Amino acid sequence: MPPEKPPFVTYSKNVFIPVTNVCRNRCGYCGFRREPGQPGARLMKPEEIILILENGVKAGCTEALFTFGEYAEELPEYMKWLGELGYSSTLEYLICLSEAAIEIGILPHTNAGVMTRAELEALKPLNASMGLMLESTATLDAHKDCPGKLPESRLETIREAGKLQIPYTTGILVGIGESREDRVESLEAIAGLHRKYGHIQEVIIQNFAPKPGTPMEKHPEPTVDEMMDAVSLAREILPPEVAVQVAPNLIEPKALIAKGVTDLGGISPLTIDWINPEAEWPDVKDLQAKLGDIPLRERLPIYPRYVQEGWYSERIGELIKRLSDREGYRKQPGTGNSEE
Repeated sequence: MPPEKPPFVTYSKNVFIPVTNVCRNRCGYCGFRREPGQPGARLMKPEEIILILENGVKAGCTEALFTFGEYAEELPEYMKWLGELGYSSTLEYLICLSEAAIEIGILPHTNAGVMTRAELEALKPLNASMGLMLESTATLDAHKDCPGKLPESRLETIREAGKLQIPYTTGILVGIGESREDRVESLEAIAGLHRKYGHIQEVIIQNFAPKPGTPMEKHPEPTVDEMMDAVSLAREILPPEVAVQVAPNLIEPKALIAKGVTDLGGISPLTIDWINPEAEWPDVKDLQAKLGDIPLRERLPIYPRYVQEGWYSERIGELIKRLSDREGYRKQPGTGNSEE
């Protein structure tokens, strides 16, 4: 039986901050990664990031999406850059950036690749939510020379986040050489972790998009039918409270909503999608027009049920209360205090 039409589809308003694009992995499809010495390789400076955060708050954004290449510390040149900024580790720098975001009035959401329990524990009080794409439980050529893409390592990070009760985002990447059976196995692994720990707030079904200059630049994209099937599988396998998300800058979402999509992820009015820079974010008003009678509803990076259940620290509690309405969604301007 097909899923019922949702009463609304959610999204968040964010700023996308690629703190560094230096990464230990060499994914066959990635156009984001750079090595020190390559054109475009960088570690963003605090003043650059603070300006984006301030402009984000002015634009009504509630989420600061901090993204990284994974374990860039394995490259000596990166450690030199970090030292010049006055930090000894990416974690130390990220803690300071998260503190700055909270002070400015925007909620951090960190996606920094595979992390240890200690790293997750250090970031939990300063993040409304966190995330890591599982991508696939299969061993794929696309992940050759990628120590951080071992499925067991990624599942362990997701598991540890569950033990720590961190509202979490994960997902699968469709079209990178995996089979339909691999997608089923990946979704079942995510569902199993959620049933045990209750922490998966959304699962992204992301379509592979080839990038010029990468080993997979001529690899075919998944068809619309494949994406519709993947969304249907997700809705069938995942517990009903877990949102199924697609990226509206990568694929037209309306037909996928009929298959079970309930969220359209972060949409930025200010920053580009640094992972897919060729794909512009849609304007929210234009997106609503395309969706017709399916309303959009804005949320925070932490989903409403976790707001209501108190899955956040005292450090960010005041900010969450200021930004959320009685149901835990984004409070709209002019509606008064959320606790009234």
